Amino acid sequence: MDRIEQKICEIIDSKKEEIMAFGRDIFCHAELGFKETRTSGKFVEEMKKLGMDAETGLAITGVKSYLKPKGSTEGPTLAVIGEMDALPIPNHPDAWSETGASHCCGHNAQLTGVVGAAMALADPEVAAAMGGNICFMAAPAEEYVDVEYRAGLMKEGKLRYGGGKCELIRVGAFDDVDIALGHHSMPGMDFGLYNGSSNGFVNKTVTFTGRSAHAAAAPHEGVDALNAATAALVNIALQQESFRDEDTIRVHGFVSEGGTAINVIADHVTMQYSVRGKTPEAYRDASLKVDRSLKAAAMATGCGVTIETLPGYMSGVPNNHTEVLDSVLKDLTDEKYNKRFDMGPEMHMTGSDDFGDVATLMPLVHFYSGGYTGSLHNPDVRVTDEYLAYVVTAKIFALTAYRLMKDGAAAAKENIADYKPVMSKDEYIAFMESMLTTEEVAPTPLPIVGK
Repeated sequence: MDRIEQKICEIIDSKKEEIMAFGRDIFCHAELGFKETRTSGKFVEEMKKLGMDAETGLAITGVKSYLKPKGSTEGPTLAVIGEMDALPIPNHPDAWSETGASHCCGHNAQLTGVVGAAMALADPEVAAAMGGNICFMAAPAEEYVDVEYRAGLMKEGKLRYGGGKCELIRVGAFDDVDIALGHHSMPGMDFGLYNGSSNGFVNKTVTFTGRSAHAAAAPHEGVDALNAATAALVNIALQQESFRDEDTIRVHGFVSEGGTAINVIADHVTMQYSVRGKTPEAYRDASLKVDRSLKAAAMATGCGVTIETLPGYMSGVPNNHTEVLDSVLKDLTDEKYNKRFDMGPEMHMTGSDDFGDVATLMPLVHFYSGGYTGSLHNPDVRVTDEYLAYVVTAKIFALTAYRLMKDGAAAAKENIADYKPVMSKDEYIAFMESMLTTEEVAPTPLPIVGK
């Protein structure tokens, strides 16, 4: 490491108790997406302590702070991104009682790493050694949950897309960003490259409408929406053989509302579904097959159906330039932290995250770090090494940002020049809008026999 890099590590280590306390505080006050008011407020406080202004209210709760005054520098802008939201897992022992949410996804470590990195990069000597500009960004709503709440925000005109970075892209928060640096937590490992591909997806809210009746005395007078939902499940399952193996299609969901009483034919059933695939073409095809299955179930039972499709996240895009991040991880490997596992371009994940949307438009440098045990998205997740989870994460963020932006941002410029975006912003918006649809099929009940 050069002298500036050593100084970055020294600053972060000198602030380690403060950094870990921030991570612990966010962990114990988890909030769901687009509701992260406390979390974003804490981020703003930290940025202001470092002398940086904050743009707030981006995609409802998102925040941006610039290392150097916005627009004051030539050269690329690097976004150092931390996510704020948690999951609705109220049975975690550290779930926040006010929200029923818990950080079983590690986003508190992301945000803490960004804050810790900002503490070092805001040092005047460090900042002066870098070209371009750095934007510290707190992003809302990476976990695509609480779908009905988000659909309500859309109907109120407060939101257009259901994911935080998707909405940040739409409202222009990434318009002045040229390259992004992101992170995820990974239990069981110390750190590594996070550079594989991943599935993209769309979400669906499906509502079957029927006609209620006495389930025992006169079931023939009803039109059972629950039967329509059951038929839809079978229809969707029968589509599986039409999906190509290489497209890694995943169709999954649950019934969020399924009737009112055991002796009443259900006149209203709501289902939430995700349709995922390796490419936009693949999950668009699967989405249409799911729609066909839903409409067939409505037709077979005489129910009506409303299919509201919301654009989810784009497929993950690997970056060919990982040499800067790789050099940082090698320099931080020591006797204690040496369990490294790299997720390279040859690896594909069937899960999704909205860093795929960012990588669709610009180069993304992406890593993971540990300090956790348990399985992500489960109530057994625990922070077992705060130094690794928070402080080492901050070092990786800071050192990678510095190495990308030093020497007049030479490494960042090379990365940007070699990157071929999958879509322009206009093409991205057009695709997202094409997946934002509502389709209705009217009920077709037959006359009641004997009446």
